[in-house]
Amino acid sequence: MAENNKEKDDIFEVMDLAEYAKRQRWWSRVFGSNSGPIAEKHSVATQLALGGVTGWCAGFLFKKVGKLAASAVGGGFFLLQMANHTGYITVNWKRVEQDVNKAKKQLNLNAERPPNEVRTKVDEVATFVKRNVILTGGFAGGFLLGLAS
Repeated sequence: MAENNKEKDDIFEVMDLAEYAKRQRWWSRVFGSNSGPIAEKHSVATQLALGGVTGWCAGFLFKKVGKLAASAVGGGFFLLQMANHTGYITVNWKRVEQDVNKAKKQLNLNAERPPNEVRTKVDEVATFVKRNVILTGGFAGGFLLGLAS
């Protein structure tokens, strides 16, 4: 009986690390073994195309909406300044300063560490980017192209 247990202990599998490394995908070697569900389901070209198209759409919309928002804010500021100079509006600057200081205290901008909610969301985003590095790279490139077009 002791000899049978000894034979079982002596049997082990030899693994060739060079072959194992060759079989690993490059993003698994760079970003770790949890390089995600999308990376395993679709080809690199599909991921780049999907990320690029969605990024371009998001960048294009961001550019258009950004121009509209900037125009609205700038136009509103211009109208308020005109109304102030013509006497339609008088601004109580002491009250504005008090409200700004009150808002600063509520936001606690002097905190050394961000709140747990912010750290959790940052960790989730970092995990997503690591798991879907090709998709997010395509999205980033498409987003920049969308902003440029």
